[in-house]
Amino acid sequence: MSATPERLDRLIAALDPDEAGDIGEPIREAVRAVPRHLFIPPVGLVVEEEGAPYLIDRDADPGTWWDTVYSRSIIVTQLNDGATELRGLRGDSTSSASAPSTVADLLNHLQPGPGHRILEVGTGTGWTAALLSHLVGDHGEVTSVEVDPQVAGQAAKNLAAAGVRARLLVGDGALGCSDGEPYDRVHVTCGVRDIPYAWVEQCRPGGVIVLPWHPGYGTSHALRLEVQEDGTAVGRVVGYAGYMMMRSQRPEAGEEPPPGQERRHYRSALDPRALDQLGAGVDLAIGALTGLRSHTSEGADEDGPYVRTWVSDPDDTRSWAVVTWRPGSADHGVQQVGERPVWDEVLRAYARWVSWGEPHWQRYGITVAPGGQSIWLDTPERVLSSAGACTDQHTCHG
Repeated sequence: MSATPERLDRLIAALDPDEAGDIGEPIREAVRAVPRHLFIPPVGLVVEEEGAPYLIDRDADPGTWWDTVYSRSIIVTQLNDGATELRGLRGDSTSSASAPSTVADLLNHLQPGPGHRILEVGTGTGWTAALLSHLVGDHGEVTSVEVDPQVAGQAAKNLAAAGVRARLLVGDGALGCSDGEPYDRVHVTCGVRDIPYAWVEQCRPGGVIVLPWHPGYGTSHALRLEVQEDGTAVGRVVGYAGYMMMRSQRPEAGEEPPPGQERRHYRSALDPRALDQLGAGVDLAIGALTGLRSHTSEGADEDGPYVRTWVSDPDDTRSWAVVTWRPGSADHGVQQVGERPVWDEVLRAYARWVSWGEPHWQRYGITVAPGGQSIWLDTPERVLSSAGACTDQHTCHG
């Protein structure tokens, strides 16, 4: 079996505008030219949005393996930093072959071109590095940094098998690679909450940085930044991009407080599901105004089905809240722990977002400077502060 024309056509079809924006012809051509199957292990784990995860095995069931490789599927290649075998089916996904539509979408925002010098943060399987190498051509250069030596070693073998020359380094991608600067583009393939200023320093003025940005509250976003002459990088949220978090920025595991902490119980009128249903605009506002993180889970217990939203202070794991929705309830149970009233802050931030006219996610942007990053609404001058205000009240309310 092989990458037949039909399979390639199916992969290209997965990049259509309905899925990933208006993908340019150079990126489509690169996807055709760089065989994805050379970057997929013989055994991979497929994790869909719905349904149980399942294995694909090239030797046991080659048809399914080939069809999956040339589809829109995400294929997990590592669990628990390599400590758990894929055949166990359970564990934290720590490396993968990303969905082709998401890869193409980020490359489309990056706009790499012939002769560009590219810094890639997160080599993974090496497929994106190969696509970048194809796009920059013989006169360009791709430097890719991978934190996991095992992942980096396999990527080097994959790239060699594909006949691709790229500079591969093992290290902390948050530091970039200063001896290759200035870069024309910085391409990031892991989720980032706090954007390292090193990437801005190492990119030329006018250069572009594209990354999956996960501010912590709600969903993840694709962010496109342009480096300015003054040493800052400024840009907007341009879409959705869900990636595994950079290892140095992973949130601490666990949802339960330390033993002995007092839990305060009360009821909330706001359905916690509503915040998910309202879209990313409210997520961005709550994240900017509070700095909190969240996640939502579904399940059932002796009292029936539920949806739970967990909210926590990333700098103080002793402060968190969980809000539980159950069918038929007029209000919803809240357990709050710690000195910081995190759910009350969420409610205040939600009310402020409503007072601004419920701005869409496309109106948000971010500025990265030597002293840190700031989230803004509409223009870089209208910064949202952690105190729950906007520096330009007229615009934020309009």
